[in-house]
Amino acid sequence: MNEHDTKASMRKVALTSLAGTSIEWYDFFLYASAAAIVFPVLFFPSDMPPTVALIASFSTFAIGFIARPLGGIIFGHFGDRIGRKRVLVIALMMMGVATTLIGLLPSYETAGALAPLTLIILRFVQGLAIGGQWGGAMLLVTESAPANKRGWYGAYAQAGAPIGVILANLAFLSISYSVSEEAFMSWGWRVPFLASIVLIGISMYVQLHLEDTPAFKELARLKQQRASQKSSLTSGEPLQSPEEALAEVIADSPPGPVRSPVLEALRLYPGRICLAAGAFLSIQVTFYILIAFVVAYGSSPDGVGLSRNTLLAAVLIGSAIQVPFQFWAAGYSDRHGRRRIFMLGALLTGLWGFALFPLIDTGNFAMILLAITGGLVFMGMQYGPQAAFFTELFSTHVRYSGASLGYQIGAIVGGALAPTIAVLLWTEYGVFFVSVYIALAGALTLGSVWLLTETHGTDIHS
Repeated sequence: MNEHDTKASMRKVALTSLAGTSIEWYDFFLYASAAAIVFPVLFFPSDMPPTVALIASFSTFAIGFIARPLGGIIFGHFGDRIGRKRVLVIALMMMGVATTLIGLLPSYETAGALAPLTLIILRFVQGLAIGGQWGGAMLLVTESAPANKRGWYGAYAQAGAPIGVILANLAFLSISYSVSEEAFMSWGWRVPFLASIVLIGISMYVQLHLEDTPAFKELARLKQQRASQKSSLTSGEPLQSPEEALAEVIADSPPGPVRSPVLEALRLYPGRICLAAGAFLSIQVTFYILIAFVVAYGSSPDGVGLSRNTLLAAVLIGSAIQVPFQFWAAGYSDRHGRRRIFMLGALLTGLWGFALFPLIDTGNFAMILLAITGGLVFMGMQYGPQAAFFTELFSTHVRYSGASLGYQIGAIVGGALAPTIAVLLWTEYGVFFVSVYIALAGALTLGSVWLLTETHGTDIHS
């Protein structure tokens, strides 16, 4: 394949990964917006105090995070066994089906306790799907990319998150402006969920038009070669390889994990998995406070009392600005290393937490936009290089499992309860302590990345 064809193929992989992750995250984040706006009213008893209903709604939101590590384990196991592409297709289809079904659920008034119970089950399925999707989409890009562009192309998979936020907020804003408040709460909110059926079509495209990554195909080739050598030794036939003295050792030491890839990853890289999870805390805590808690806080009569659409618009614009900064940070990491830009982003995110709420409390849209955008941009300085950073931390035969475990453990610790904790801190102690929460997460990420070694320039085909 010539250079032009290689670049064209890489663009195809990157853009397909971007499309798949964007819709997948759209589905996942759509739930965040609905959890702040719709679900407290429709899926819980009407006599429940509004703050309690909001906490209950955000608790169902957290269920998706509880499922994410399990999804990472299941999909990581099969992703390291049968390939990145196949499990990515399954994850995309699961998410498309679960999100579409949420759009068809009856309310508490119609179905009673069955309504929130079914909502929790479907949110759990969403969590399983996103737990598997990230590793597949991320590795499909980074394992296919040239070594000097791994960060840049990895940013395509990472860009799916802010684009998913943009799409989710656009969907809610479009419906909100198109119908009355009564119609929105009755049926309008369902339309964005039903639209996610398009994800099933994307999953079929991935299955039919993309190949697995070169790193995984090389691993599969080595496994087959060594299995043949072992068979030759057992049958007594002469070996084709001239290195006969090493043949028996090779045959008894296959490159792929003998045990479950997840257990092998935990055996080989327990420290890296824990530190990778720590590296993700600042991103998760800050992100979900910005896209979920801020909307609830800003639109609450006990908070700032702004319109829901004003806050959704600010999150949408901030997310759009975040995307190019993520690519810049990822490209910077290709030239100068992953850790430096990651740590700077964690530091700035932690400090910005103390500016966030004073700016929002002004009630001025420009200040609110600055508050949210600043947080998302500093967070993007970490999220952009993350795909390449996590790819390079683990060897090929356990990479899907190791990277997914680090990512998803960080997600459940950092993101699962972030909106709920933020609500509790706000109502019990004041919103300043939400800023302290953001700063603490930034400090933990800073320490975790500092303890990890620089991975830039690592040969991942091993």
